Amino acid sequence: MPQEVATLVERRAELLGPNLPTFYDEPVHLVKGEGVWLWDADGRKYLDCYNNVPHVGHCHPHVAEAIAKQAATLNTHTRYLHETILAYVERLTGHLGDDLSTAIMTCTGSEANDIALRMAQAATGNMGIIATDNTYHGNTWLVSQLTRGREPIGGRADFVRFVPAPDSYRPLGEDTGEDFAEAFAAHVEQAVAELNAAGHGVACLILCPYFANEGFPTLPSGFLDRAVKAVRDAGGIVIADEVQPGFGRTGTHMWGHEKIGIVPEIVTTGKPMANGHPVGCVVSSPDTLAAFRKATGYFNTFGGNPVSCAAAIATLDVLENEKLRENADDVGAYAVDRLRTLAQKYEAIGDVRGSGLFFGAELVKDRETKESDAELAERVANAMRHEGILMNRASIHNNTLKIRPPMPFSRAEADFLAETMDKVLGNLTG
Repeated sequence: MPQEVATLVERRAELLGPNLPTFYDEPVHLVKGEGVWLWDADGRKYLDCYNNVPHVGHCHPHVAEAIAKQAATLNTHTRYLHETILAYVERLTGHLGDDLSTAIMTCTGSEANDIALRMAQAATGNMGIIATDNTYHGNTWLVSQLTRGREPIGGRADFVRFVPAPDSYRPLGEDTGEDFAEAFAAHVEQAVAELNAAGHGVACLILCPYFANEGFPTLPSGFLDRAVKAVRDAGGIVIADEVQPGFGRTGTHMWGHEKIGIVPEIVTTGKPMANGHPVGCVVSSPDTLAAFRKATGYFNTFGGNPVSCAAAIATLDVLENEKLRENADDVGAYAVDRLRTLAQKYEAIGDVRGSGLFFGAELVKDRETKESDAELAERVANAMRHEGILMNRASIHNNTLKIRPPMPFSRAEADFLAETMDKVLGNLTG
């Protein structure tokens, strides 16, 4: 590790505390970004194939100009009146339709999901929450209850139940011949029964409708129908966390819940919505939001401030004007085809899947047994970093290469990605 990087790592530990994660065995010291590219302190250029935060591209001039202009004019909180928050909520809900017409603006996706959970509890009068066992929705006390990787301080709340995360490569019910969707729904129905028996009732099922952290399995539209019905029959509602699949990321649809064919009662979003400026949002029906306001009197000092809303409006401008959803659909399909060609060459690639500019390859030790190879996935991610491409891994078994670049990603950059991965896999498995 270069001395300058080692010094920064040491200072981080001293000033920010221990166990603060960085990507890669040798962390990258970034100093500049533009479009889908990043530069480190030594001037080396990297293709960003992982970062969904700068959704419409790093340092997009239209977004940067909107932030600077609004910051030079006014920034304050929402206890004063300003039109920018209203203009944004009108634009955002125009992309959602149905009864999703009111919103609470926050500073982060964690806050948004925390509010969504409490909103579900207020609206239904129940406490029970159902989530998958390999999800991540944020880091407030309530939301951290849904992360299985580490037990919350003080133990996990009794009103939380987990269901197995969908895995299209090793589908539930495969051994018994049961339909994949029916097997998943049966686990949801069991969670509903447990929550009712414990006296909690069912407030909500919260999920990323693309199951991003679970490994973005290939799921048909309608996969969630029976599970959603079970929750609603029990008096609960559905929360769609759109932080990762939202705003056209999947290419085929604006929202992940549209792709999988459900209409949630609550939608949350965060990081990408203002191209990385700190902002989040909870969208619901007027009645659902009113129940929460009445129960809590909630307000957020900086959520929906004029600068954040200006950044979010500008991000929507770019998404629409540059037709980035359509670009994601085209380039994503092309990139997946390139990876499938690699799968014909390398036995270590067990599965290739994805939609739009959210795709990847699951690495295995044996295609017949489908035994996962998390160690190889980690080695590939680190080797790609040294070849000038930033990506990472995720999924139930942590063995799936996770590729999620900014939305202006092109076919030429997909070629560079595939060619580099070919080189890396050849070196590591040859």
